[in-house]
Amino acid sequence: MPKALQIFFALVGASALASHAAAAGSPVAADETHPWLILPDTPAMVTADVSGLATVNDIEMYYAVFNKGGGDPVILLHGGLGSSGIWSIEVPLLAKTHEVIVADSRGHGRSTRSGQPFSYELMASDVLGLMDRLKVPKASIVGWSDGGIIGLVIAISHRERLNRLVTYGANFSRSGEKTDPPDDAARARGAQFLARMEASYRALSPTPDAFVTLRKALGEMYAKEPELRPADLAAITAPTLIVAGEYEQFYKREHFEQLARLIPGGKFVMLPSAGHAGPVQRPKEFHEIVATFLSQP
Repeated sequence: MPKALQIFFALVGASALASHAAAAGSPVAADETHPWLILPDTPAMVTADVSGLATVNDIEMYYAVFNKGGGDPVILLHGGLGSSGIWSIEVPLLAKTHEVIVADSRGHGRSTRSGQPFSYELMASDVLGLMDRLKVPKASIVGWSDGGIIGLVIAISHRERLNRLVTYGANFSRSGEKTDPPDDAARARGAQFLARMEASYRALSPTPDAFVTLRKALGEMYAKEPELRPADLAAITAPTLIVAGEYEQFYKREHFEQLARLIPGGKFVMLPSAGHAGPVQRPKEFHEIVATFLSQP
């Protein structure tokens, strides 16, 4: 998590989130000419062919499969504090040509959490365990923020399980963070984001009152991770596309460009008029970038 957002967490307590968000008003109404400042509502997820909880490591991990048996599987991984439901626009588009799997990371959405501290290595192990349970020997991964970091870890340590990798808004080191404290408008948008994430968590989680605990546990990981070494990134063999929004709020653009350079054959693409929430701010353009890359020989 970028320092700017950690500062926000410190300034806006959990008990103040709902009132702060309500006072801020609708982000769509306030910023309709600036789509990178909006976190749009997303539709309900389409009906999965198969869904459920899989016992993976020391948790029960929620998953859903679309176009099962459609071939060329793609796993979509969400970001911190979110859930797989954030992919509800992308899933039906991608499922036209791929088997698509979504999952809730440990402690997120419908998945349970154990007492183990969060780490990207542990969450990557969960994804690999889910692949084993679903009998998916190899897949492509599209990861947003934390989901992209998990994808990078898998690309480094389990290259035999990965076809292609797309990351969106995913840093490889805390050195890429922007450090400017958020202004009042950014705090208001952050409050709205956290209020929405908390409401979703309460609706889905088997421990609906533990959102603050989740936030604290993730914060402890974000204070130390990610720190992926350039030498390890240089060992990635899967074709990799690094995507970032033109108006990314949390990480420097040169950090994403550096990440693409560190990965052999890595490519960088900027998503215009988008921020950290680009996959839902510019869903058509995002899908075109992803689909084009995944379809390459």
